[in-house]
Amino acid sequence: MLAGMPHRAPGSPGQGPSQYLQGKQIRYYRPRGSAEVRELIDGGFQAFNAGRLAEACHIFSDKMLAPDNDTTIGLTVAGALTPAGLGGCVIELMDRGLVDFVISTGANLYHDLHYALNFSLHRGSPFLDDVELYEQGVIRIYDVLFPATVLLETDAYIRDFLVRARLAGPMSTAEFHFRLGQDLIERQPGCVEHSVVAKAAQCGVPIYTSSPGDSSIGMNIAYHELMNAGTLMIDPNKDVNEVCAIILAGTHNGCVILGGGSPKNFYLQGQPTLWEVYGIPKGGNDFFIQITTDQVVWGGLSGATPAEAVSWGKVNPGVLPDTVVAYCDSTIAFPLFCEYAVGSPNGRRTRRELVHTRDALVADLLRQAKAAQDTRQITAEPAEIDRHR
Repeated sequence: MLAGMPHRAPGSPGQGPSQYLQGKQIRYYRPRGSAEVRELIDGGFQAFNAGRLAEACHIFSDKMLAPDNDTTIGLTVAGALTPAGLGGCVIELMDRGLVDFVISTGANLYHDLHYALNFSLHRGSPFLDDVELYEQGVIRIYDVLFPATVLLETDAYIRDFLVRARLAGPMSTAEFHFRLGQDLIERQPGCVEHSVVAKAAQCGVPIYTSSPGDSSIGMNIAYHELMNAGTLMIDPNKDVNEVCAIILAGTHNGCVILGGGSPKNFYLQGQPTLWEVYGIPKGGNDFFIQITTDQVVWGGLSGATPAEAVSWGKVNPGVLPDTVVAYCDSTIAFPLFCEYAVGSPNGRRTRRELVHTRDALVADLLRQAKAAQDTRQITAEPAEIDRHR
């Protein structure tokens, strides 16, 4: 143990108020469709990654949101975006029907609960003494600071919810987050304007987590099983099949990918699952937008380009002009992107409310998969894919 470290568990609250929590409170920013931002993007973002962001804005607003394309849109979220206040952008897109389902890291959803429960996160500095922060019971996410009590009280809420809700048996993450969002709406009136999880429940937007055990929500579900003999089991198979069913039902499919990581692949694997595993020749994505700081040269999925995704059947080669990667920090690019979309002529659509149709969609997936199994011949060749539609 380091000399001078306090005798307490990491993350538990220290003693007394902290001078580190005097920064402005971080709040969710809601885009309003600023005409000035749209003018800046159209007139000023002309080349390099500014040009790519402008291209992303036009692909989304002019093509993905076009009523004639009837595009089912998935949003994937990686990186600590809700602690940084970007949950308001997601809330606005869901409210307007501009995204139909979300795949997020569990951490983003866990930290979203802080806002729903009316806890405070503060602007700070990345250049602080972390030993002193530890001693004062302050948690740091780069330059976001908040008291460790926020974690403990959020954990307590999740555990209390699990006991009260009496959830049991296998369940998809979409179902779990829907139930959690409903509970927040009931117990925290008005929180739908300050919580992605609550707003998604209100708007019928399913939220999936590609690695549910890799977050504090998953940690508390594990606690519930061990300490309370809880029988709730998050079933990743249900998540895989529900996402595949949503993609299969789409007239056109498109994605907006923030960062990369596990949520990116969990979305993009839907098309290969359909043709490679189920033998259903759906074809790949029709639209692909990614905002990331990762690059292709490191070989990871986060930096993989839409062109590479063509070889997997994740993206249709005929639509590569409708794909773009903007190499930019999501905390900069995504609010601008959302301002542009909200202010566009297609800035509102009828919500699909897919959370309520998941069972029917999975039943149709099963029907088509069985039909493909009955009719396809076993050969050395994979199922033919409509790669150029």
